[in-house]
Parts: sequence; structure tokens; C-alpha cells
Amino acid sequence: MSKVAMMVDDMFFASKIRGAARGAGREVVSIKSVEQLEDDQPSMVLLDLNSQKFDAISTIEFMKSKTELKGIPVLAFLSHVEVDLKRRAEEAGCDYVIPRSLFTEMLPQIVSGDLSSLKRR
Repeated sequence: MSKVAMMVDDMFFASKIRGAARGAGREVVSIKSVEQLEDDQPSMVLLDLNSQKFDAISTIEFMKSKTELKGIPVLAFLSHVEVDLKRRAEEAGCDYVIPRSLFTEMLPQIVSGDLSSLKRR
């Protein structure tokens, strides 16, 4: 079973992600630091750009600078009004940046690993 890593500090949202992943037969690990990503080697990282507990942009930059992590798709979500934050995430190398509403709507498809209908940066 391939792992999906999530860096999400909203417990309600994290629970939704876990439930959707279970339904798709995927394991979800909650990541607290970028170093954990090197150990866990997930197949995808789900990242809340509006997090207050970690620096999402630094996380993206770290992942994309490491040979062993840069190939892992990073899907970040944020409030649709955060245009500047979206741009910064894309500049940092984030593979997919989508509004929280679209993330919620497509959650079962996303956690199953099907990102084909999303626009890659």
C-alpha cells in the first residue's frame, strides 16, 4: 500500500483525508517535519498552505531541492483568495496548488492517486 503524507493542522480536515484514504485503500501518515519525509518516502504529499504550525513554502523548497524527494508530487491547497500565497507555492516548485473547495470536492480521487484532472504547474 502506498503512503500519502499530509501536513495538515486542522484536525477535522485531517480526519476527512484519513477517511477518504481508507476508502481508497491508502495509508496516510501525518508529517510533523520535513525530515520525516525523507524517512517515510510517501507517494504523494498533501500540504495545507494556510497552516499556522509549519512553513509550507520552506517545506516545498526543501523537498524540491532533495534528489530523493523532488520526484514526489506535492499537492497544496489553500483559501481561494490567497493569490500571492498560491504564486509563492508555485515558484517554490509545488506540483499542484488548488483551492480548498476543489480539494474537498476531489478528495477521493486525489487520495487514490488520480491527479489527471488537475492542472500541473
